Amino acid sequence: MELELLDEEARKLNNLTLAVYILQAVGLLAGVTALVGVIINYVKRDEVRGTLYQSHFEWQIRTFWLALLGNVIGGVLTWVLVGFVILFAVWVWYIYRVVKGFLYFNDRKPMPFQ
Repeated sequence: MELELLDEEARKLNNLTLAVYILQAVGLLAGVTALVGVIINYVKRDEVRGTLYQSHFEWQIRTFWLALLGNVIGGVLTWVLVGFVILFAVWVWYIYRVVKGFLYFNDRKPMPFQ
């Protein structure tokens, strides 16, 4: 019975991690979903500690904050036009991070910390 509960908990954490990757991907079109995803990451962070999903949560949190920082910098610099290049680069980088994270998740591998 206890093993069954562990399997159920692992399945819930797996589904939650997948949901956050989906929210991040949709965030490319509607940024608010990425915010919802990072809120989930912070609320459930203690539950994933010590599991495969901990590295994915850290990856997702880092992706959100660095993308937000890049978008703020790019947004401020749009008046000198270089901001558009920065915004495009952040967008491409964000796609890379979401895809890489999902591929590691799909292969059931922890994220390398970078």
